[in-house]
Parts: sequence; structure tokens; C-alpha cells
Amino acid sequence: MPGERCLASYRRCVAEIILKGKKTMPQEPQGTDSETIKKAVERHYAAIARGEIKSCCDTAKAAPENLYNIATQTPGYNAQERAALPAGADLGLGCGDPTADADLAPGQTVLDLGSGAGVDCFLAARRVGPMGQVIGVDMTDAMLEKARANAERGGFTNVEFRKGEIENLPVESGTVDRIISNCVINLAPNKARVFAEAFRVLKPGGQISVSDIVSFGDVPASIRTDLEQWAGCVAGALDREEYLRVIRRAGFSSVSVLKDVAYDYLRGRDYGFASVTVRAVK
Repeated sequence: MPGERCLASYRRCVAEIILKGKKTMPQEPQGTDSETIKKAVERHYAAIARGEIKSCCDTAKAAPENLYNIATQTPGYNAQERAALPAGADLGLGCGDPTADADLAPGQTVLDLGSGAGVDCFLAARRVGPMGQVIGVDMTDAMLEKARANAERGGFTNVEFRKGEIENLPVESGTVDRIISNCVINLAPNKARVFAEAFRVLKPGGQISVSDIVSFGDVPASIRTDLEQWAGCVAGALDREEYLRVIRRAGFSSVSVLKDVAYDYLRGRDYGFASVTVRAVK
């Protein structure tokens, strides 16, 4: 079955990540200071945008075609909605479908943190309609170029892509109704700053709906300090409970975990990783 082949390929990819985590890497600040991490992540996702590698966890060379959309097929975007989007909008880099749980309505302004090639922005744009607005923020020029081309091909006139970091959003305070993000916040060195910025730009009563990778247990330092694993959404994953505490400390209330999927095939003896979808209110 295609889904089984995708899952098997993903498991092989994950196994490679764990093996790579055994390498000796420099400790902070030499190898994993914030700017070094950001540059490594930007290089990696620029290569994905250019088609040089084909998944967030493929760090060496171009991957087989069936590595596309593994992450998004597993949690499940709506197949019909995804099929209606411009080709190349979904690069398979997500770990959920935050738009499905974002309580979107016509006329709202939606912000996507780490918008990539635009898949979640385009899904949101259909929900908020022509009177609504969707803003995608990404720090990678190659991704922005790809997203803007996809928006033009798909006729999405209510979507705008801006260059910027999710730790320092190029968005005015109190102007956004809903924030979405799909498997991106784990890539940011300063998660507290990300959620503080999200809180700043939301209107009172606004909500975030984010899908992300979190960890549990004692993740080895060899993984935490591996730049390839930062780009692969693993090394930077916060502990699940700490992730929720960071959201609350930013000022959010009604913090709830809507979906929680542990990855057994990514689990070590006393640690592991999971995909969560979290909603919270300003």
C-alpha cells in the first residue's frame, strides 16, 4: 500500500537521524548558538525549496519521491482540499493540520508562522474567504519565492508572504485573529520569544492553533547539539510539559492539547518524540 511504503520510508529516514545523532558535535556556543542554528535551518529549507533534498529529515541527498508528504499523510490533511492546491505547495514538512482546528471563519486575518511553500496559508485562505487575509512569515528566500509563485498560480489574492523570523514578527500588534503553525516552532532557538510575539500580534480573544514536535524523557546531548537534527525538527523539540508552560507564561489561557501522537519508531530507551496540536487563547 502507498501509505505503508511512505511510513516505511519515514522510519528508515528517522533511523538515519538517530544514527547521525551519535556523532560528536560541538557544545554551545560554538555549534548550537542561536545564529548558527538559524543559518543551518535556513540552508536546509532553502535546499528543500530548490528540490535538492525532499524531506525535512533527509540531510544527505535527494530522497525518493515517496518521501514527499509523509508527515502530512500520516496525521492527514483532507485529501480533496490538498489536491485542489497548487502543485508544490505541500512539501510534506508538517506534522499535523492546524487549519482544521483553528476555528477559522470568513473575514478573519490569519498568520502562519513558518509558511514554507504555502500549503497551510492556502488552506486557511479558502476558509476566511475573499474578505479575509492570510499572512505567511518565513525567513527563507527560496521558500518565499516558491510560495509567492504558488499563490499566483492558485489565484490566491488574499494571501501575502513576508520575510521575517517568527521570533521577531513583521506584523503590527493586535491585528491578527488566528495564528497557525505547522512543525516550525521547534526549529526556533527561542520558543518563549516566539509565543510572546504571537501573543503580541493577536487581537484580544484571538487564538493560536499550532502543530509541532515535542519530546519526552531524557533526550541525549548528542541529538540536542546536532545541527542536522535541528533542521530535522528533532534536536530543538521542547519537552511536552515545558512546551505548554512556555505558552502559558507568554500570557495565553485555555491551553489545550487537541491531538497527541507519539512516534514509537523514534523512541529511544528512555526518550522519544511526539506530534501535538495545541490551541490557546489570548
